[in-house]
Amino acid sequence: MLRKFINPILVFPLCLYINNQKALLSEANNFEKIIQENENQIYINYAEIDNITLKNNQELKALENLVNSTTFTLSSKIAKRYPSLDLNVSGFPKYVSGKNYSSSSSTTKTSQFSVNPSLNIKLDLIDPLRGSEIKIARNNYAIAKNNYEIKKKDLIKEAKSRYHKLQKSYQDIKNKQSSLNLSITSLKDAQAKFDTGIGTKFEVLEADAQLSRDRQSLNEKKIQNQINKIALKEILNINGDFAINKKQKLMGFWNHKLNKNITEGLINSLSLKNINLKKSIKENQAENYLNTYKPNVYISNIFSSSFSKGDSLSVEIDPEKSGSSYTNTVSLNFGWNIFDGGKNKNSYKSSKADSESEFYMYKNLENVLKTNINQAYLNLKLNEEKILSSLKEISSTKESLRLARLRYDVGISTLKDVLIRQKDLSNAKSKNIDAIYNYNLNLDELERLTFLEISNICNENDSSIKKDFQSICNI
Repeated sequence: MLRKFINPILVFPLCLYINNQKALLSEANNFEKIIQENENQIYINYAEIDNITLKNNQELKALENLVNSTTFTLSSKIAKRYPSLDLNVSGFPKYVSGKNYSSSSSTTKTSQFSVNPSLNIKLDLIDPLRGSEIKIARNNYAIAKNNYEIKKKDLIKEAKSRYHKLQKSYQDIKNKQSSLNLSITSLKDAQAKFDTGIGTKFEVLEADAQLSRDRQSLNEKKIQNQINKIALKEILNINGDFAINKKQKLMGFWNHKLNKNITEGLINSLSLKNINLKKSIKENQAENYLNTYKPNVYISNIFSSSFSKGDSLSVEIDPEKSGSSYTNTVSLNFGWNIFDGGKNKNSYKSSKADSESEFYMYKNLENVLKTNINQAYLNLKLNEEKILSSLKEISSTKESLRLARLRYDVGISTLKDVLIRQKDLSNAKSKNIDAIYNYNLNLDELERLTFLEISNICNENDSSIKKDFQSICNI
């Protein structure tokens, strides 16, 4: 009788251990069983995001039309350098009929068709406003192009951010599914111990509660995954379903020093260039108000002619009578706005004040950019450390969970200890997922702010990195 009682107790931990190992071995495969790809899905590679965004995004197409609009405005201002040609025709044709009665003379009649075309050629020799207007139009065109580039880079950065977020949500699901599998194993173990009389009902309830929490957490991550997928689909303007590479990884390395980041960021900032362009526009507008007091000199050539058929103011109308005449006038013309009550002078002062305000806006934005670059760079370094520390934490918590489960199987530990270690492992994986996600966001932000390129090769000039196995280069 004693042998029959002891044998199940000795065999039971072995069975629990085998079940536990099966659960751990199947962890990597469970995620693929949950989310399956449709054969008709479009596969989106991370490297293709730039092209897809440029091709499909409607907001960029609207800005592209605005650039075209400023191009035409610039062309219209440049056209002022060339002569203008106007054709005017008075009556096309014109018919005049009537009768003129006078008691002291014969009554006359009029019945006549006439055409009076005139051709006017005008060339501005001195136009004080023309040069400034062309400069303003050229600056507006440059601003429109910069705004297009700014929006393009911002949209690409946002699309990449949503891509990273979708990748992260897939890994979150995988992590929660792993926790769910471990909770299922824990519940089975607790129930098996309870059935054999060596466990408690409390442990079964505790394992069941943990299973419910993990199941709820998994459902939340699945919903978040769908939300992230819709967000990426929206910014890329994709019709139908699509799939991405679910495996999360580092998208590159940042091998540029902080000082270079700040220098290049300030030099290449399109927003700073736009402030300088706006300052130039307001200065040219101010100059235009003063230029209105300068004389305008232009040359004109007016050619006018008249063709008629019929008779005018004759006693007897001769319908076959015809005539023609022409004149050609060439003149040098001069116009000068001498005084307007100080209107343009005050407008000049207003535009100069606006121009000076742009200087302070430039300095403010310069400080903001420096701060943003510093924060992005330091956060990148911080997330590098978080990636390394979270990997160590995952390794240690896996071992802790394994030992805790072995102790529980042989009856020298409680299920509570197993569930705590199980939660620690899930949290460690979440930290690693978040660190990689934030690291990739920092890379994209630095690329956007500095216009420098992300490298696919880790900086090998740092000897400490090559010697240190636990470095970001070896991830």
